[in-house]
Amino acid sequence: MTSRQVSILDGSTFMVSDDSGDVGAGGQPLDGLFYRDIRHLSRWELRLNGRRPHALAGDLTEYDTAVFYLTEPTASAFDGPPVTVLRQRRIGNGLTERLTVTNHTAQELALLLDVLFAADFADLFEVKNKLPKTGTHKTSVERDRVTMEYAHGDFRRGTVIRSEGAFLADQVLTFQIRLEPGQRWQTEIEVSLSSNDHAPAVKRERHPNIDQSLDEWLAAAPRLDTDWADLAHAYHRSLVDLAALRFYPDVTPCSSVPAAGLPWYMALFGRDSLVTSYQALPYLPELARTTLRALAARQATAVDDFRDAEPGKILHELRHGELAHFHQQPQSPYYGTADATPLFLILLDEYERWTGDAALVHELEGAARAALRWMEVYGDSDGDGFIEYRTRNPDTGLANHCWKDSWNSILYPDGRLASSPRATCELQGYAYDARRRMSRLARECWGDDTLADRLDRDAAGLHERFNDVYWLPDQGFYALALDGDKRLVPTLTSNIGHLLWSGIVPDDRVDAVVGHLLGERMFAGWGVRTLAAGQPAFNPVEYHNGTVWPHDNALIAAGLARYGRRAEANRIAVALLEAARHFDHRLPEVFVGADRSVTRVPVRYPTACSPQAWASGAPLLLLRTVLGLSPRVDGFAVDAHLPGHVGRLAVRGVTGRWGLVDAIA
Repeated sequence: MTSRQVSILDGSTFMVSDDSGDVGAGGQPLDGLFYRDIRHLSRWELRLNGRRPHALAGDLTEYDTAVFYLTEPTASAFDGPPVTVLRQRRIGNGLTERLTVTNHTAQELALLLDVLFAADFADLFEVKNKLPKTGTHKTSVERDRVTMEYAHGDFRRGTVIRSEGAFLADQVLTFQIRLEPGQRWQTEIEVSLSSNDHAPAVKRERHPNIDQSLDEWLAAAPRLDTDWADLAHAYHRSLVDLAALRFYPDVTPCSSVPAAGLPWYMALFGRDSLVTSYQALPYLPELARTTLRALAARQATAVDDFRDAEPGKILHELRHGELAHFHQQPQSPYYGTADATPLFLILLDEYERWTGDAALVHELEGAARAALRWMEVYGDSDGDGFIEYRTRNPDTGLANHCWKDSWNSILYPDGRLASSPRATCELQGYAYDARRRMSRLARECWGDDTLADRLDRDAAGLHERFNDVYWLPDQGFYALALDGDKRLVPTLTSNIGHLLWSGIVPDDRVDAVVGHLLGERMFAGWGVRTLAAGQPAFNPVEYHNGTVWPHDNALIAAGLARYGRRAEANRIAVALLEAARHFDHRLPEVFVGADRSVTRVPVRYPTACSPQAWASGAPLLLLRTVLGLSPRVDGFAVDAHLPGHVGRLAVRGVTGRWGLVDAIA
């Protein structure tokens, strides 16, 4: 039986082990100590007198610390173990592990405690895709340390292991221990990590590797006061997980931004960071500020086919691993996203609405104008008024540049792939919303009425064209996309819910759209499926073709509320928070789209990230939706519509252009 995995993280460093604290012992493909996309420990196993101890408990104490309580194996289940081992683990820029061994017998014991280690320096995507290494490894042993190094051309990584009192070899630390009856022995092992341009020291203080400690982060956030237990637990979990996912990208060395998710996406992602920052705006506005600056600093300025870059485009992904370094994958940075650019503009406007921070709007005016130009020139490459995408890099680039970016997500109902270029429906909604929002900023912040008037005209024209072209009158919903031949792709998907969020749906079509979203084919009981059941393409365990995504549902709920469909929005909010209860109140990236009446419990998707940024942000947006929180020029508005079982709901200390206020239902 496979043991449970225990994952701790702090920014761009994370460690995945089994529930005894071991790495490499259980055959799990993704375990180890990772730093900046490279695995610096691929083996980290404890042996007591040559045998693996038995794990009684192993779990997190905070997001960056874990404790494992182990015993020496005994001959009988009824024998008391003579020796226990406590492993206390903390990560930051590296790893510290404190080992405490206790003799529970009435006699003196002589023990051997070994720590077996190795570093394969595998790129995260070499782990994911089972690719071989091509560089050279070197291990050197000195009096007080073991150094493992990896080199491939000008790419370098290193792992250094230190511990007082250990006998050191190139793959093992050995401690010879003699304990009197009842005596305890303790030591600490320090693992430091280095890359070409980073050689940070292992942190010894308790504070996370970010600009605020967890206690400071939680204290700065608004306080939730409610009798809705599921929401209260999920709110706290979300704040903690968003704290854990913060890291310093190179482009903003003094400010932290949210990484996308553990384990595959501990990096800066345009789309994910923008959506997460939008979700968290009323509670953690600094995430939006730092995310906008970080993405503006890496905005594309030229055409680069390999990286799918075009002037004004916002990046998709920024990596630091070996494959990105040698351009075997276009991720340093990679720009294969068509939605991050309009989402950047949407977040910039929403941030100013909440905070009144016009200085940032002026600071990023050039980036915003470049993003608008990208939408008009490169995003709409054929001049038909719609944003479409096709990768410039067919060898290693992504086929899909929308949020459903798996290779087979944009397909006909029968499962045939749509041809490229593809113009998915929600991209047009984002582009419409971005133009409306930039019109306001142009008029109110930049003093450019000419631009504002043009953007208003362009938005109105897009609204009319979109509703003429994409609407399927016989079926009562919007097509998923236009394919490369400008044919409609009439697949029923959750993308239509994003159209409500963007405001591009006319009032007389809302009932039909809502009927589909909350109907039996789409609503699984835990949330709206990405693709409706009953179509041949539907698969409840396919990444984007039938699963339930919390962030997707939170945006849909916000869209429902935008059109006054508060009861339907609450239905989604309640379902998601009830699902969170089954995941220790931490919503995973995605779960299986099986019907709730059949499974009775939500089923985790096999490779779902957890924690994952926009899943962590989903409860925050749901809370905003239920309370009806919105910024106003003349103050802060609350228009609550509570589920029937909730009697008390308030968020105290919401910060914004109005100062600190309490939002009380």
